[in-house]
Amino acid sequence: MYEKMGAHPMELDGVEGTYFSVWAPNAKYVSVIGDFNFWNREAHPLYPRWDGSGIWEGFVPGALVGHRYKYMIVSPWGYHLEKADPYGRMCETPPKTASIIWKDTYQWKDKKWKANLSLRNCHDCPMSIYEVHLGSWMRNPDGTSLSYKQLIEKLVPYVKKMGYTHVEFLPVMEHPFFGSWGYQITGYFAPSSRYGTPAEFMELIDAFHQADIGVILDWVPSHFPGDVHGLHKFDGTSLYEHEDPRKGYHPDWNSYIFNYGRYEVRSFLFSNAMYWIEHFHADGLRVDAVASMLYLDYSRKPGEWVPNQFGGKENLEAISFMKELNEYIYKEHPDIQMIAEESTSFPKVSRPVYDGGLGFGMKWMMGWMHDSLKYFSIDPLFRRYHHNQITFSLVYAFSENFVLPFSHDEVVHGKGSLLSRMPGDLWQKFANLRALYGYMYTHPGSKLMFMGSEFGQSSEWNHDGSVRWDQLSNLSFSQGIHQLVIDLNHLYKSQEALYKKQYSPEGFEWIEANDWKQSVLSYVRKSGNPKNDLIIIANFTPVPRKDYRIGVPSFGNWKLILNTDDTKYGGSGMLKNGIKVKSDSTPWHGREHSIAVDLPPLAVVVFSKSNT
Repeated sequence: MYEKMGAHPMELDGVEGTYFSVWAPNAKYVSVIGDFNFWNREAHPLYPRWDGSGIWEGFVPGALVGHRYKYMIVSPWGYHLEKADPYGRMCETPPKTASIIWKDTYQWKDKKWKANLSLRNCHDCPMSIYEVHLGSWMRNPDGTSLSYKQLIEKLVPYVKKMGYTHVEFLPVMEHPFFGSWGYQITGYFAPSSRYGTPAEFMELIDAFHQADIGVILDWVPSHFPGDVHGLHKFDGTSLYEHEDPRKGYHPDWNSYIFNYGRYEVRSFLFSNAMYWIEHFHADGLRVDAVASMLYLDYSRKPGEWVPNQFGGKENLEAISFMKELNEYIYKEHPDIQMIAEESTSFPKVSRPVYDGGLGFGMKWMMGWMHDSLKYFSIDPLFRRYHHNQITFSLVYAFSENFVLPFSHDEVVHGKGSLLSRMPGDLWQKFANLRALYGYMYTHPGSKLMFMGSEFGQSSEWNHDGSVRWDQLSNLSFSQGIHQLVIDLNHLYKSQEALYKKQYSPEGFEWIEANDWKQSVLSYVRKSGNPKNDLIIIANFTPVPRKDYRIGVPSFGNWKLILNTDDTKYGGSGMLKNGIKVKSDSTPWHGREHSIAVDLPPLAVVVFSKSNT
């Protein structure tokens, strides 16, 4: 629909101007006001289409690229509304609210990247995602956010250096309130003007692609704010949202819920998703708050919601919308990923629609995240009594295509940073965090980490400030964990056993899951080729374990290729990287061969099969 609706600069009969088109079926009168007519409400009326669609359209001479504009709408009750364009491709920088006429002329340079998408975004490819809020990743000396141009210079090489395969932006679509982090959108088709123009945002994505890094955009089809210039009561009636507040109002976010049963609204959202994929070359969309879309009783008390036609709590219209959306997008762009942020046990979120699923490609593994953080927050002395929390995820790890997320939601609202939740003194806090990251990168599933967590930021995220780069510069423990994340990303990308079958039970096998008394886990990660098998042993206590024996998949030498307790990461250095341990014929853990290893304190160690 974005090809027809909105503002389209053109030349008509030798006259330069802009064709405008807006859906306002209940309006009594619609005109375009802007810089080109001194915001005169009568100067350029639009006229309803002959087909009864509710679309008003018209050509305005002299309305040129860069001019500001709004639609002036007279409601059925006679009052006047001034609305930004729902399909506007650029907006004024908030708190200003007008749309800006824009025409895409950017010449993309990511042909090589686009030609190999099947090798970039596939399920048997490594996917390690760096989640970023553009406005607070780094600040200028005067406290202002970096521009898209500056982010090309600083963010792109940083993500490349860290070894991430993808970057994910918190919503960049235009939003009036900076403190919403982008989740209260008014300009669904416009990247935020806070950081530059749409072309400059395209250039940023292009730069990531040229650096072999994919770009995922956070997308919010679940709700929108009630700002007077936005979608709410667009033509004086509940056009985009449900009229009944029990279905159309979101109590958690003081916002409004799209009417997924209205075809024009579905088309708006379908078109918007395709717009970011086709015009901005996004490699995927992370769909926010899917759980709130699935259930009619989400965050509501009895009597505050309306059951579906069968008396149930499932939002059948929203479910139908998501299925159709995912089928449509994967048909047109099979090599991108649709990722659901979904926190319930709704079945088959990341399974194809033809198999009874919602059709997403991936789903955030919220249960793993909550259990892991809870376990690691416990004093190691008492972890033995919570052992099932750290092993339970493998019961359901392959029921969906999971992303393991340590996202922005875990470092805000008084939760503190990840580091602040770790018990013990400063050394133990960082040792625990290193072990947590080692466990994360060797656990099945793709990875996601929010900015600042990659060096153990000690303070909670503040969107009005910057990531604590001073801590990285001044604290050796932070430098150590920073290097560990670089090495973990390299390990993840270089070892097929960690990604080839990361969504399949064929890629994982327990060696010992039940050593709760010592809080030790051991497991094998597999790619299908036994030569590539990796052995992982995790000691989640500060007590070294001498000559700890485990069964191994095959006879031979096993080489230590990563140790989160290495001195270069700030660890004790009890084991030297590169040491080899030869298996013997002592049966252990139901296997014919075994090895005995000295386990460092609060550490995860990874061994690969060695030919020498």
